[in-house]
Amino acid sequence: MSNPKMRTAILISGRGSNMTAILEAARNKDYPAEIALVLANNADAKGLETAAAEGIATAVVDHRPFKGDREAFDAEIQSVLEANGIELVVLAGFMRILTPGFVDKWRDRMLNIHPSLLPSFKGLHTHQRAIDTGCRLAGCTVHFVRADMDSGPIITQAAVPVLDDDDEDSLSARILVMEHKVYPRAVALVAGGRTRVEGMRVIIAQTDEDSQSPSRFLFH
Repeated sequence: MSNPKMRTAILISGRGSNMTAILEAARNKDYPAEIALVLANNADAKGLETAAAEGIATAVVDHRPFKGDREAFDAEIQSVLEANGIELVVLAGFMRILTPGFVDKWRDRMLNIHPSLLPSFKGLHTHQRAIDTGCRLAGCTVHFVRADMDSGPIITQAAVPVLDDDDEDSLSARILVMEHKVYPRAVALVAGGRTRVEGMRVIIAQTDEDSQSPSRFLFH
C-alpha cells in the first residue's frame, strides 16, 4: 500500500504565483503532498479563484476585524487548519507576521520562501539590495519557519547571476522563475518524509530514484 499524501494548506495574500507552481507539481500522481486547502487573509486574493478552479477548498480569515490582535487572528487560522485535517503549512506570499505560539505549533511543518540567498538580505527589497551591494549572485531560499523572520533552517536554494544591466524588476523576474522550481521541490521533500532538522541544518535523504531521474519534480 502506498503512503498517504500529506494534507497541505497553502496560505496566500494575493495572486499566489508560487501556489500555482505547487498546484501544477501536485497534479503528478506521485507527488507526496495533497493540496487540501488554500487560505487567504484577503477575500480579494486572486489565488483563491485559481484554487477554486482546481477544485481545492478555500477559506478566508480576514485579519482586519481582529484589530491588531495577532494571537486571536492566528487562533482562527489554527481552527480552520485543524477543521481541514492539515498536516503541513506552506506560506506563499502570505503577508502577515505569525505569532511565536502559532509558529511553534507548526515547527518543522511550516515552510516559507524568501527572495534572497539567506542569511543575506532578510526582509524587504532584497533584489535592489543585492544589486546595490554588488552581489554577483542572488536567488531564493525555502526554509522552515521560525519565530524570527527569515531565519529558519534552509531546505532548498537556487542562485542566479546578477547581470551588469540588471534592475530590480529584471532580477526579480529571473529569480521568480527559480522560485517556481525550488518551492515545489521543497514541499515534496518535506511531505515525502525526506527531511530532518539537526540544529540549523536540514538533512535530506537521497533515494535511488534521484540518480535515475534527477529532474522529475525536484530541482537540482
